[in-house]
Amino acid sequence: MAEGLKRPQTQQIAAQAVLGSARLVLESGKHPGQLKDEVCSPFGSTIRGVVVLEKGAFRGTVIDALRTTIARARLP
Repeated sequence: MAEGLKRPQTQQIAAQAVLGSARLVLESGKHPGQLKDEVCSPFGSTIRGVVVLEKGAFRGTVIDALRTTIARARLP
């Protein structure tokens, strides 16, 4: 919405990005880091978005969330 798009548009863009990324990882069998290197262009828009995610500790946050979920699921 900050870029002038309405909520339905931003929801669609975000959902398609996540879905497309997940499909690429599952169907290619490649490591996400390798796919990032293959997909991103130097100074391109995708790598700029990836850099923002990395600055925000996205990977670590996902790992922490999974660990917390798994730990909770193991409780009696």
